[in-house]
Amino acid sequence: MTLYFVQAFIYLLAAVIAVPLAKRFGLGSVLGYLVAGVAIGPMLGLVGQETTTIQHFAEFGVVMMLFLVGIELDPRALWAMRVRLVGLGGLQVVLTVAAGMGLALWLGLPWQTALAVGLIFALSSTAIVLQTLNEKGLTKTEGGRGAFAVLLFQDIAVIPMLALIPLLALSEFSGDAGGAHHGSSLSLVDDLSGWSYTLAVVAAIAVVIVGGYYLSRPLFRYVVRSGMREIFTATALMLVIGIAALMSLVNLSPALGAFLAGVVLANSEFRHELEATIEPFKGLLLGLFFITVGAGINFEVLAAEWSTVLGLGLAVIAVKGLILLGLALLFRIRGSNGWLFTLGLAQAGEFGFVLLAYSAQNQVIAPETSQILSLVVAFSMFLTPALFIFYDRVVLPRYRNARNTEREADTIDEQAPVIVAGVGRFGQIVCRLLRANNVPIVVLDLEIEQIENVRRINIKSYFGDASRPDLLETAGIEDARLLVVAIDDQERALHMVRHVKHYHPGVWVLARAFDRGHAYQLREAGADDVVSETYHSALELGGHALTALGVHPLRAKQMTWAFVESEAAHEAELFEAWKEIEGGINFSPRYSELFMKLEESLSTAMNQDWEPPSLEVAPVWTPPEADEVPEKSPHTEGGSQGLGH
Repeated sequence: MTLYFVQAFIYLLAAVIAVPLAKRFGLGSVLGYLVAGVAIGPMLGLVGQETTTIQHFAEFGVVMMLFLVGIELDPRALWAMRVRLVGLGGLQVVLTVAAGMGLALWLGLPWQTALAVGLIFALSSTAIVLQTLNEKGLTKTEGGRGAFAVLLFQDIAVIPMLALIPLLALSEFSGDAGGAHHGSSLSLVDDLSGWSYTLAVVAAIAVVIVGGYYLSRPLFRYVVRSGMREIFTATALMLVIGIAALMSLVNLSPALGAFLAGVVLANSEFRHELEATIEPFKGLLLGLFFITVGAGINFEVLAAEWSTVLGLGLAVIAVKGLILLGLALLFRIRGSNGWLFTLGLAQAGEFGFVLLAYSAQNQVIAPETSQILSLVVAFSMFLTPALFIFYDRVVLPRYRNARNTEREADTIDEQAPVIVAGVGRFGQIVCRLLRANNVPIVVLDLEIEQIENVRRINIKSYFGDASRPDLLETAGIEDARLLVVAIDDQERALHMVRHVKHYHPGVWVLARAFDRGHAYQLREAGADDVVSETYHSALELGGHALTALGVHPLRAKQMTWAFVESEAAHEAELFEAWKEIEGGINFSPRYSELFMKLEESLSTAMNQDWEPPSLEVAPVWTPPEADEVPEKSPHTEGGSQGLGH
């Protein structure tokens, strides 16, 4: 038992150290987990043979991830994406299998082994790609949606791949497999005929779909009535584990079963609770899976075959990249989205390890070849975060610059006392308010889609980079009274504010800030008024939260005013303390002290006595019923004491 505790501590310690460092340097969490595994495995030798066993357990994180992917999909949405799912995903798998098989045949492998190699490298890493796209906020982009469609088809394609591999067995590898797969795992279909096996597979899938639709709701209602959250957690885990076990018993992909169950439960009233329950387990197991991938690298084989591993790894990425780039052009995924689609899917995936082990157990791939191919898969996965970094730092800036230079800025034929830079979700509201009060404005934006959107509602706007001094001059900055900086680019916003306040100090500059630090930077650059983009909306929602908990609406409004006044009273001191931090002091005790002082003043302001308004001032207000709101904490009750009618 002590050994298990020590091993668990080593794995968790490696993750705690490596992942935050990787995230801090912009490398992504996946690379952090892989590096942690290499450190505790091949480099330091802190973990050993148990890595393979732990990896099998950690693969369940992939199953949970696909369950969460499925639960976020409406079946109608799945049908709506059928063209890309089958067309884009199907072509990617078929073309990559053909290319991989051709390369393996050229290297002298038997056609059965070559086909298995093609199947292995046709798959990409669902875990790495989806997690990275989520972290970078690229899931909803054209490239992200295309990548998701391909990954989804690949996960579905694993089923026929697993069914095909046993048919490719080679007699010359029978003595090297170390035991057949069928004898080492529990299965209900090993001895069935072809028709019987087909019926068993259909029955298993039917159980998942029909049972998930008709039986899950009564089950979860029964569990919820118990009022015990841990039982709901146990039920959610039981559901996913049971589906994975059922799929494994009929030699199907557990991930596919979990995905189908997720799709079936996508419209369930328990959907969000299931997501919140499964998410922590998924994240931890996925991280453990990547650590075991790094820890399982055989450095002896790598040292002996490093040139082969390096060459094959780069060849896999290059060949898949060319195929993906061609498909991106065919399906009109263009520009930076095409490169995101290509670079994101160019690696091999975690299911490659599963197919490799399955192929070796079924005498399709020789053990020594399997070890080399396993290193190639891991190497390509190691390079994936680097490909995303290349996309962020090289591809995306070039396309942005190219987009800016390809289209000439519009000729600005009007001038106005107010210039608005940026008409996204923030700037549009400013423009509508000004227009409603008949204030003349000149609007500039670099996103042609945004320009077209505001033109549809009759707001005169021009395409162009508002941070360019010549465009500001043409828009009338010399005679303008007000400049509203609402662009969603922190560096360009700072550059614009500095330029205008230096050359046109008489122009009043209002600026949108991303967060408190950005607000301080804008103030230091000379902005006359700075508003954080989420500040007032968060205050408004906080006021509604207080009201929902029983605080009188006018009292809640008073509390939000007190919050604003308290922050304003300490703003100058905090700004000066922030300058010290920006000046090179990594840790400022003064800033922390001032922030704690701010929190104390907020608490004092919140607990001030307040008399309920008279009927002449405000109408009678009745607080929500107790069963309509969350149970109040003692602190909340104290804050609303004597309030209600």
